[in-house]
Amino acid sequence: MNSELNTHVPDIQLFDLETMKNPYPTYKKLRDDAPVFYEPAMNMHVVTRYELLREVMKDTETYSSKFDDFMANVQQVAFQGLSEGNQNELKSIHQEMISIPPTMLTLDRPEHTQYRSLVAKLFTAGQVAKSQANVQSVIDEMIAAFDDTTTIDFMDCFAFPVPLRIIGDRLGIPPEKRTFFNEAATAAAATLKLNPVSPNELIHRAQLGLELQQLLVGLIEARRNEPREDMITILATSKLEQENRFLTHGEAIGILNQFLVAGHETTTSSFGWGMSLLCQNPGIQDEIRGDVKMIKTFVEEALRLEAPVQGLPRLVTRGTQLGGYDLKAGDLIMARFGAANRDERQFEGPDGINLQRPKPGLQMAFGSGVHHCIGAPLARQELNLGWFSLLESIKNIRLDESFPAPEAEPSFILRNLPMLNIQFDRWTPTNDNKEGDLVDTHEGAASIA
Repeated sequence: MNSELNTHVPDIQLFDLETMKNPYPTYKKLRDDAPVFYEPAMNMHVVTRYELLREVMKDTETYSSKFDDFMANVQQVAFQGLSEGNQNELKSIHQEMISIPPTMLTLDRPEHTQYRSLVAKLFTAGQVAKSQANVQSVIDEMIAAFDDTTTIDFMDCFAFPVPLRIIGDRLGIPPEKRTFFNEAATAAAATLKLNPVSPNELIHRAQLGLELQQLLVGLIEARRNEPREDMITILATSKLEQENRFLTHGEAIGILNQFLVAGHETTTSSFGWGMSLLCQNPGIQDEIRGDVKMIKTFVEEALRLEAPVQGLPRLVTRGTQLGGYDLKAGDLIMARFGAANRDERQFEGPDGINLQRPKPGLQMAFGSGVHHCIGAPLARQELNLGWFSLLESIKNIRLDESFPAPEAEPSFILRNLPMLNIQFDRWTPTNDNKEGDLVDTHEGAASIA
């Protein structure tokens, strides 16, 4: 057994609020002293080194994605902390909800493959290309809504509404349902943050979840009768090949729920942290403006430095060793992408942006292996088009010092910025400079998605 990987680090508190706001010093200590670390608070083994995460992601037979019990246990702990009245109210809501079976995120091959193959048609190069015009129009509309102001909450004015609007368009949510959809989708993503909330908020989220299910079931049935050009139509009208049947409502809703989180929460996070990095590194703004290759690298570096999904569980199926650390069947590990992305053993100068970094796409913000995020091309399209257009419209972007410094919302799984107040100068490129020559290269920006 490699004693280095079993070093006891008694002062590590992964669930401390300040640690969750800024986990990176703790991640470094774990990578150096205990890269597989037992966390008693959640009875899991936390993995932080890049090479060990790659091993876990590749070996799906030993490290299973069937971690439904983990999420169920987290929900049960929250449930038990409620009063009897609150528990009864939640039970009543859940009794009306459709049971959601495992689909992609919490399945292994071969079951995982049949669902992933079905939805892969949503993310072909042709589908991504078809979405370009709509993505660009949403981005342009949101930037135009800045009007003449030079001070905004970037999260409220751009990072939140752009991905929500785009995922709503892609799914095919009717315009009159968008206000409700936005609230329900945000609540659905919030359940993955694993942070404490009030009983009233838990009940409110459950009610929104029930009403969202009812909306999606109605749309699924409508699309089977009258197909349209949207994601819900593809899910409603496609069949699982091996069983030659349509998806059940529960299966379709399960996949759609995953799209809601991956399609807006993580992209919102990436926009927010990317803007924060631009404010911290103002010289980069001019360096990447108008240069689609540089913007692509910036997007990858922002994803690496601030992974929207900091980690996901895996279930150990048989006795094994991970880099010399003993694991037994039934153990739960937590693969920390956010830690691996700053591993100096893999990335030189891991805590800073390097626009010349070779192979920036090796970052693990989208996971790795068979569970690599299937929607990554669409997320990259939004991010690349978004940054190109933003930097064509504003310059000298900086934090608005009349507000408190931005900080992350405490969360163990997702990482986001609730607010990011910035100031900037208006700027219109001309044909006299590099940036102006590239004003009409949005097609090029999309091609790097």
